[in-house]
Amino acid sequence: MDEEKNSPPAGGAGRPMFQGNWKCSECDKEITELPFQPNEGQELSCKECYAKKRNTQRSSRPMVQGNWTCSDCGKAITELPFQPSEGQSLSCRDCYLAKKNS
Repeated sequence: MDEEKNSPPAGGAGRPMFQGNWKCSECDKEITELPFQPNEGQELSCKECYAKKRNTQRSSRPMVQGNWTCSDCGKAITELPFQPSEGQSLSCRDCYLAKKNS
């Protein structure tokens, strides 16, 4: 790994980015900026390989079928990526994303 420099977040928002000269462990593409300080010998992925791997992992996740109700808007929920606990407060995808992005 080459010299890493911590730069302030772009536009004053988000996390600091670390500058360096690394290579993607999957496609060998050059990586010059990361949102974390990599450890020596750590396998790194470029944005494209990371997104591809993440989408593959999400699409292969088993879904649990059932009949639940969103605790925020009352909409029916018929599929979840986990088995909810009894009495657990659940949110539909729209309400979950609205909370996550606020």
